Amino acid sequence: MAPHLNIVPSMFVLLLLFISASKVQSDAFDVVAKFGAKADGKTDLSKPFLDAWKEACASVTPSTVVIPKGTYLLSKVNLEGPCKAPIEINVQGTIQAPADPSAFKDPNWVRFYSVENFKMFGGGIFDGQGSIAYEKNTCENREFRSKLPVNIRFDFVSNALIQDITSKDSKLFHINVFACKNITLERLKIEAPDESPNTDGIHMGKSEGVNIIASDIKTGDDCISIGDGTKNMVIKEITCGPGHGISIGSLGKFQNEEPVEGIKISNCTITNTSNGARIKTWPGEHGGAVSEIHFEDITMNNVSSPILIDQQYCPWNKCKKNEESKVKLSNISFKNIRGTSALPEAIKFICSGSSPCQNVELADIDIKHNGAEPATSQCLNVKPITSGKLNPIPCSGPVPKTPSATA
Repeated sequence: MAPHLNIVPSMFVLLLLFISASKVQSDAFDVVAKFGAKADGKTDLSKPFLDAWKEACASVTPSTVVIPKGTYLLSKVNLEGPCKAPIEINVQGTIQAPADPSAFKDPNWVRFYSVENFKMFGGGIFDGQGSIAYEKNTCENREFRSKLPVNIRFDFVSNALIQDITSKDSKLFHINVFACKNITLERLKIEAPDESPNTDGIHMGKSEGVNIIASDIKTGDDCISIGDGTKNMVIKEITCGPGHGISIGSLGKFQNEEPVEGIKISNCTITNTSNGARIKTWPGEHGGAVSEIHFEDITMNNVSSPILIDQQYCPWNKCKKNEESKVKLSNISFKNIRGTSALPEAIKFICSGSSPCQNVELADIDIKHNGAEPATSQCLNVKPITSGKLNPIPCSGPVPKTPSATA
């Protein structure tokens, strides 16, 4: 069932790219020394940052934009390619967004567009200052939410390495990866309060060869969420929690969604989250396909739903509850998953009645309920393939007529 993933070669190519680029003397474009930026937390960094980027991007030799230590106010910036040579950003300081959500008219704060051979590093912080936005972001206030910015967007970026960066208190998603190819995000820190709405740590869609490695994510929504069109992806060595876990989806909400395939999530620790390893699709709505999804070697600590396939995903009770999901799920495995569940239902497979889950595998599972009751496992429209030690016993619990909603 394991897919053939071309992840290791792509990571090797990235490593060679940046090693070879480092052998060439990189031109430095310091936003303070050369472009007049002020690290006073009040003067807008937008023009110095953009001017430095444009000059570096036009260089025919490898170049580095440097943001020195200090605190900078940044209204917004759109950093576009293509560039003439490999380009880096060394972020050492703290970059703060305007705290007032009304300062934004579209969902962009820091955006990279159409850039190839790119690296960002330096230990710096992107602070979205989202506390005011959290208070106003309710499910009824859609117009307000549509204008909230993502902290960092990567759109149509290829051959990129993002290392040692912190995203803090984003007003919406922290990092969004869209239509990217061969991009690695490594040693990131993502943090927001556990009650902050829609603050997914890393969300991606229509991308191939994405790697998320050795990162710490604490947020109010999915630590990592994987949207349609994502292929050949590796997630490993992640600590997640608080939050909603690591999720494939939600899917099936919109027309013409592209398949999700070839995703491996391994060696992760998930703590005090509402969900753990999850796949979620909407009932009714539209079709789609999910295949070759593999969760392995994961530790669960007090997770409400450690292992979950939810094809009746219906947050806020706004969906076609009486219809079956049209998204087809196949070749999915959960292996060597251990730890504790905050609720008795440690494993829930709620699959579509019109398109039952195919080739779902459970192997070496040991999840204990933290309470007095034993852990249970629920199965609807699926017959899992099992092996190794299994606790709870697969499909041992009754499925309620109306399965409980998940966030």
